[in-house]
Amino acid sequence: MSTYVIGDIQGCFDAFLELLDQVGFDPARDRVWITGDLVNRGENSLAVLRWCVAHDHAVVAVLGNHDLHLLAVAEGGVPAHRKDTLDMILAAGDRAELLDWLRHRPMLHRSGDWLMVHAGLAPEWSAERAQALAGELEAALRGPDWRGFLRHMYGNEPRRWRDDLVGQDRLRVIANVLTRTRYLHVDGSLDYQHKLGLDHAPAGLLPWFDHPGRASTDARILFGHWSTLGLLLREDVVALDTGCLWGGALTAFRLEDERCFQVRCPGARKPG
Repeated sequence: MSTYVIGDIQGCFDAFLELLDQVGFDPARDRVWITGDLVNRGENSLAVLRWCVAHDHAVVAVLGNHDLHLLAVAEGGVPAHRKDTLDMILAAGDRAELLDWLRHRPMLHRSGDWLMVHAGLAPEWSAERAQALAGELEAALRGPDWRGFLRHMYGNEPRRWRDDLVGQDRLRVIANVLTRTRYLHVDGSLDYQHKLGLDHAPAGLLPWFDHPGRASTDARILFGHWSTLGLLLREDVVALDTGCLWGGALTAFRLEDERCFQVRCPGARKPG
């Protein structure tokens, strides 16, 4: 059995199938972990979701910001964005089944030394603390007032985690940290403006994984979300969003021998 961790697919279904074919993926034997953002901006998000639901026994997918956005648009009364490509899902006859499956995905997955999340962790969070807080958000998404959470999910405030946060503020920060983090200020607050890679890191900001106070060094963290960062292979963190949607590549990382596999992606959309 092999476990393949795949970066953000974002509806690029053909590249996803090509990558699975390249590694010889067998759903009866192997497992695929996905770092979130299964959907949106690409051409065939519907096919990606249907494949995942059909192979649920072999798939572990954490939720990304685009996945949460789909749920909010579908059920939370939030308007779609101009660049969204979610109409096929919203019009599908099996829409309810697909969205219910998506809503019940984890926000964080931990197995042994490995921890998978879509974007990043707050510097104050150990792996154990991050897992507990992700569980709070999962409970909200699966609970009776999940639509209420989605309606209040959007917003940049508060920008920094505090243990005394409660209610929607607490859930919003947890969601933003897990699905939107790239750069942090020295005080640990999130920066939402800068999205370029480390060669263009703004003064006064640090990538979340290099914050000097980071408490999550007790796990090896797999993440996506940051396409301009590209493939990053370190002992402590592995970044796997290699920009398939933008004409880059779709990447798989095999946990058993830490080998990477890639397929080139033909798309060349303008980031935004």
